[in-house]
Amino acid sequence: MRIAVIGAGAVGGLVAALAARAGHEVLVTARGEHAEAIARAGLRVDGGWGEWVAPVELVRSIPNDIVDLIVLATKAHDSAEALAPWTTHDGTPVLVLQNGLGGEGAVRDALPRSPVAIGLALFAVSLTGPGHITVTGPNGLTLGGDPAAVAVAEPVLRDALPAELVLADNIRGAQWTKLLINQVNALPAITGLSVQQTIADPRLRAVLARGMVETVAVGDAAGIAWGRIGAVDAEAVARVRAGGTAAAAELAQHLAAGMGDVPNPASMLQSIRRGRTTEVDAINGAIVDYGTSLGVPTPVNAALVGLVRAAQSGVPHLTAAETLARLPAA
Repeated sequence: MRIAVIGAGAVGGLVAALAARAGHEVLVTARGEHAEAIARAGLRVDGGWGEWVAPVELVRSIPNDIVDLIVLATKAHDSAEALAPWTTHDGTPVLVLQNGLGGEGAVRDALPRSPVAIGLALFAVSLTGPGHITVTGPNGLTLGGDPAAVAVAEPVLRDALPAELVLADNIRGAQWTKLLINQVNALPAITGLSVQQTIADPRLRAVLARGMVETVAVGDAAGIAWGRIGAVDAEAVARVRAGGTAAAAELAQHLAAGMGDVPNPASMLQSIRRGRTTEVDAINGAIVDYGTSLGVPTPVNAALVGLVRAAQSGVPHLTAAETLARLPAA
């Protein structure tokens, strides 16, 4: 197949490299030094799924010939701009691989005839240098969405991914469960610590737990039928609903244990280290927006949005004590 990956950063770059290793022709878009490194020497991958160099083709203009699958792997807030040049490929199946909410809607606006699949990645991956990707958590992926797009994306992912591929009937519920899991993302961006370090600190873990409780309350108010993503399912969400912050803190510790010993910087901290805008508005900001519209208070998520925005504007990382001082009291 001929696959175009829009946004070959950490997640998109890994999928591009895996697809190329499986024998597909892969075109990618990227920016800056990362793009130049790909153009010179391809994508270098190491870590949990082995070491290889993928001979992907860096695209500097939109191809006129047929593309079988488009993979949208930019940050959610970049989706509309990234898709705008691809309107000549309206009708081509699209796989959205992003954290947070918003990418699917951007595809349907830009490419209204294209069927859309949603991929929810559980693997952890870091962009460790220009053209260099490291797999730090070799986990699987959940896939769902429009059947026509899933039918194209599934065989690619099944051949390429050296981990479990799960097909979800309830991809919207799975998205919200991933949104709950992604509550681990903001605190590393604020503190500069890894996910494992933030969860190991009881003060920061308590903040994370409060954000998780808010997320469950907002999802419930939105009528979400919570789906499974990895080991987190509707029963795990029910335990947070019933047990509050204590149960949420337990879930956070379970997530950290599943990440292993390799420090996971989370995607928002990676963005800050690269001088990029984070996806906080599509994760914590989405919870705040939904909460506002539904009358559900989200003070912790609102505070986290503000602190992450400050960090991405150049404010130095905060200590745990400084972070707590800037959050609403429990």
